[in-house]
Amino acid sequence: MNFHEYQSKELFERYAIPVPAGEIARTADEAVEAAKKVGGEMWVVKAQVHAGGRGKAGGVKLANSLEEVRDLAEKMLGMTITTYQTGGRALPVNEVLIAEATDIAAELYLSVLVDRANRCITFMGSAAGGMDIEQVAETEPEKIITVQVNNTAGLMPYQCRQMGFGMGLNALQVRQMTKIMMALYQLFIDLDCSLVEVNPLIIDGEGNLCALDAKINSDDNAMFRHPDLEAMRDDSQEDSVEVEAMKHDLNYVTLEGNIACMVNGAGLAMATMDVIKLNGGEPANFLDVGGTADAERVANAFKLILSSDTVDTILVNIFGGIVRCDLIAEGILQAIRDVGVEVPIVVRLEGNNAKKGLQLLADSGQAVITASDLNDAAAKAIAAAA
Repeated sequence: MNFHEYQSKELFERYAIPVPAGEIARTADEAVEAAKKVGGEMWVVKAQVHAGGRGKAGGVKLANSLEEVRDLAEKMLGMTITTYQTGGRALPVNEVLIAEATDIAAELYLSVLVDRANRCITFMGSAAGGMDIEQVAETEPEKIITVQVNNTAGLMPYQCRQMGFGMGLNALQVRQMTKIMMALYQLFIDLDCSLVEVNPLIIDGEGNLCALDAKINSDDNAMFRHPDLEAMRDDSQEDSVEVEAMKHDLNYVTLEGNIACMVNGAGLAMATMDVIKLNGGEPANFLDVGGTADAERVANAFKLILSSDTVDTILVNIFGGIVRCDLIAEGILQAIRDVGVEVPIVVRLEGNNAKKGLQLLADSGQAVITASDLNDAAAKAIAAAA
């Protein structure tokens, strides 16, 4: 689950991580009142979407008067933003953050993430922070400092000092960096995060560190422990089909191809997409209906698949273990009756009651194409799509 910048900063404040004063606004009038509350004579108006790179897309502007705050808020609210992080989607701007303008002496980068390669939590930092940090990581990787956290001992103060001095900070700033990193680590653990990013972490005009921006990603699988975080979810920033899939407890990810996949088991789903690619096709989605799928669950999965207008064929690949293939077949036929499927369906069934399931499909009178194995299924799906 992703959080807006203002939500992330609220969470930062819980852990005493310094952030600029700011207020959220959903109308131009609220933006003016927010600026008055923040105080000062200059403000930053920041569009709130679940993506970085907002500045280059016109989503971060400086205002020198209350009238300019109003004008910028009116222009941003209701607009859509597309950046390199939105995956081609245009995200709607429903809120703007009015923040105090801060003097910036230097921009740093700091993040915490789950490091799957090293099986630990890792901090990454750089003195070359700001909008082009991705380019820095690609062209000048030596400027990126990494600190791996021991899973038993946790983050140690000497590692924070290693990060601070590696960025060229002075003694006072290194002490501030230590407090920020220790707080970020505790936040990361407490909130079951997968990523926390501060870009930029600035040195302000008085020489102090401050989190000018904030990004938090939390693990969806842990949301049952955090109802307060779940209440922060903004469905408007997410793919509508993925949101609907979540309501039915289906694991669904939208992709860019035209061959829709419905599979039971994440590993088998990944293998199915690989085989489609190897045969020259493009998968339209990742969809795992789970190991205990029934007819209703399969019907719901079909409805999700067919909500996309890019799907030219559907490939069903089921290995029956706990799930019975005849129930899958019933779900396919129910979906055809309920939804009115107008694209070809290719089905490969193996395992528990596979023969019975295939017989149900054969006797249904529906135009369902059956396959003997996964390669055969992929080839038939690609041919049907063409």
